[in-house]
Amino acid sequence: MPEISTFWWFFTAALVLLLVPGPSVLYVTGRTLDQGLRAGLLSTLGLACGDLVQVLAAVVGLSALVASSEVAFEVVKYTGVAYLVWLGVKRLRTPVTLTPAADRHNEAVPGRRLVLEGLLVNALNPKSTLFFLAFLPAFVHPGQGPVWSQTLALGVVFVLVGVATNAGWGLLSAFVRGRVEESKGFLNAQRYVGGGVFLLLAGAVLTTGNTHS
Repeated sequence: MPEISTFWWFFTAALVLLLVPGPSVLYVTGRTLDQGLRAGLLSTLGLACGDLVQVLAAVVGLSALVASSEVAFEVVKYTGVAYLVWLGVKRLRTPVTLTPAADRHNEAVPGRRLVLEGLLVNALNPKSTLFFLAFLPAFVHPGQGPVWSQTLALGVVFVLVGVATNAGWGLLSAFVRGRVEESKGFLNAQRYVGGGVFLLLAGAVLTTGNTHS
């Protein structure tokens, strides 16, 4: 296991990185503004599960395989893009209706679906694959135990820090959402924010550079 000092430096670095708005923050805030705090927190859980998949992949070497294989990398990349585009278009095509708050609560998106969508967004993101390959090894030291156990421990810390920071962004977004009057104009804005977030994330994945020369 890594030493306490290593954990501390890793925690500090991870916290700084995760506090800066990025794709995960954009996803959580978009979900929260569009569908409320429940959706934002469940999406946070899903993103964490996706990150955990990436951590486990790094531990067993699957991330290295994807990063070293042009075909595998492209398959993961374009699968993720297609999924995000599908979610975005689906949201943009959802008609806007003015219904009582209680009815909107009853029509809430199933929690399992929100978690699964968040999981797929991160698990199919090749930028996450490359990030964990580049970031985690910098804090792994051969003299502090098996590489796989250090990688797993640091990865779990990163996932937990991500849960805390994304939940914080979700709470802030819910506060902003609660201060806005719910009119048809606002509901239209929710629709475009929700759909636009997915399309922006798809564009971000498309810009992921290939590691092959």
